[in-house]
Amino acid sequence: MVTNDATIIKIKHKLICEAAKMAYAGEFDEKKDNLPYMLIPGPQPQYRCCIYKEREVIRERTRLVENKHVGAEDNGLIIQVITAACEGCPISRYVVTDNCQKCMGKACQSSCNFGAISIGRSRAYIDPGKCRECGKCAAACPYNAIADLIRPCKRNCPVDAISMDENAICTIDESKCIQCGKCIHSCPFGAISSKTFVIDIIRDIRAGKKVVAMLAPSTEGQFGPEITMSSWRTALKKIGFFDMVEVGLGGDMTADAEADEWIEAHKEGKKMTTSCCPAFVRLIEKHYPELKDNMSSTVSPMCAVSRMLKAQDPDVKTVFIGPCIAKKAEANDKSVEGNADYALTYGEIRAMLRAKDVELEPEENNTQQASVFGKRFGNGGGVAKAVLQSMEEKGVDTSVFDVCVCDGADECKKALLLLKMGKLPQDFVEGMACSGGCVGGPSRHNDIVPSRRARDTLIGQADDRNVGENLKDYDMDSFSMHR
Repeated sequence: MVTNDATIIKIKHKLICEAAKMAYAGEFDEKKDNLPYMLIPGPQPQYRCCIYKEREVIRERTRLVENKHVGAEDNGLIIQVITAACEGCPISRYVVTDNCQKCMGKACQSSCNFGAISIGRSRAYIDPGKCRECGKCAAACPYNAIADLIRPCKRNCPVDAISMDENAICTIDESKCIQCGKCIHSCPFGAISSKTFVIDIIRDIRAGKKVVAMLAPSTEGQFGPEITMSSWRTALKKIGFFDMVEVGLGGDMTADAEADEWIEAHKEGKKMTTSCCPAFVRLIEKHYPELKDNMSSTVSPMCAVSRMLKAQDPDVKTVFIGPCIAKKAEANDKSVEGNADYALTYGEIRAMLRAKDVELEPEENNTQQASVFGKRFGNGGGVAKAVLQSMEEKGVDTSVFDVCVCDGADECKKALLLLKMGKLPQDFVEGMACSGGCVGGPSRHNDIVPSRRARDTLIGQADDRNVGENLKDYDMDSFSMHR
């Protein structure tokens, strides 16, 4: 996938791959200090002002590979700012460019209510000390000469959790951040990244522990129509995983449990939201805490599968694999009992595969652990459809229900605000922080459109079992589906 941070991703994944090779060989602790010199041999810099800065960035990234924080203190977030990589983008949001004609109309100056604009010898000037970033000057300029230079990380944050310190370095407000990960791929300097569990997982594998991968529903189609769940199971076993389970199965479990909640809530005249997207859950907890009682108590599909596996074997280690950064934060939150021990992005698991010279190879699409409804959990609207399907299987007439399907964080905020004000017309809210659902996650492997085509092909080959029928094969009484 071509992105604004393609070079950064290449460096990051190369680092993870080299670190994984060391970990598989049992040499990471003694050789990790060599990584900056392996990746940045010098003497000329490749990307930044000097090799010393480049190597410092690698050192900080190596700490992230170890699931450690960067900087003097740990803010508790999975998402971290690599200070050495932050180039100090302009703090002033509105800047007059060379397009300024110093026109007689002076529309920019007239529109400013704060006296921030003066006219210099060759063009207008904005005093950052007076500017309140209202944007009226940019809108008034007939030549579009005033640029909006809001930092890309700040612009992409849906909850205004990013600000700049006195040194123009990015900072993340832990009390606001929902750890959706949108900022990570928006920074063109690679200054925002996340902790990884790669070294921890490899250590568990080397220690002989039973490590089971849990593959996100959004995986089908990400790597083309030839790469099936069987392809993944084969590849993951080659690098040390004991087995692999489809999290689409957890989708069926979550749909069944939420259906019961929705049925009861409707009887009580209570509106409810879903709870499978961890970024959406944090959005409610941090920005709309008065709506916590409206949120489903059902655990996420990731947690459901992990609890099932741990009920079968308490010593098993569970690893979620998908396109989601927020799942890392969910796995790191030990307040939810039985949840996944670790979570990886597609880029991280592919780095592990490369470390062992293993490739994903085409295989027959002949294994299925989830219904089509569970598989569609990764799509926007897929959760609501699965829950409604489960309700129908329970004999409930779903034609009377109206569901608000939120596509992305902005729509989630609108729906939650309406719910908070008592003006939401719908009965239930499906909240997905990423546009398009999980398939549009920040660490997806491919663009949504080609992935959707391949995904439809693969899911179209699945059988027509329904949610309840699929769950009959599992002991649902051996673990709880609620927080």
